[in-house]
Amino acid sequence: MTIRVLIADDQAMIRGGLRLILEDQPDISVIAEASDGVDAITQARRLRPDVCLVDVRMPRLDGIEVTRALAGPGVPNPTRVIVVTTFDLDEYVFGALRGGAVGFILKDAGPALLVEAVRAAHKGDALVSPSITVRLLRQLTAPARKPDGPLPSLSEREIEVVREIARGRTNLEIGAELFISLSTVKSHVSTIQTKLGLRNRTEIAVWAWENRIVETG
Repeated sequence: MTIRVLIADDQAMIRGGLRLILEDQPDISVIAEASDGVDAITQARRLRPDVCLVDVRMPRLDGIEVTRALAGPGVPNPTRVIVVTTFDLDEYVFGALRGGAVGFILKDAGPALLVEAVRAAHKGDALVSPSITVRLLRQLTAPARKPDGPLPSLSEREIEVVREIARGRTNLEIGAELFISLSTVKSHVSTIQTKLGLRNRTEIAVWAWENRIVETG
């Protein structure tokens, strides 16, 4: 099955470079390009791509607003959005992830990670550039706000899965780390999403960071 991708970036050179990387893959096809946020939303709603690559800084509407419009809470049939940017500011990262993005990739992360992120998004997984994940986890050493109420009732095994997701591990890596099968990992992820009222792995990771579920050391 071919993964249909829309690229939104205000720089034609960047769009062209991303297109070359993606269309070099036999299972990926770029079906449209947009040079600003409004056009990105219009084309995404009309063409229904499998994955949208969205830059943060664009004319008319920025990438965070585009992400909320296409994948935010309450959006029926949300589009899988990956934010691809030069700027890894925390406000952009959390804004994108809270807005519904299933990935946050830096433009200098390299072609392999970009392709991996597109394939992960298409499968319903999420991928955040490792350098960003590490920095966000380090921030947990600073005082964090306490949860507004008691944490949802998760089993000890589910907490372990949440921690691994927050560290950026794939289902296969989680299974190997916890010595459980891939199908068991998927079952745990589904149960965790239901218990927490979350839609995807990225939202689980954000929840874990915000509630200090991940241990650092």
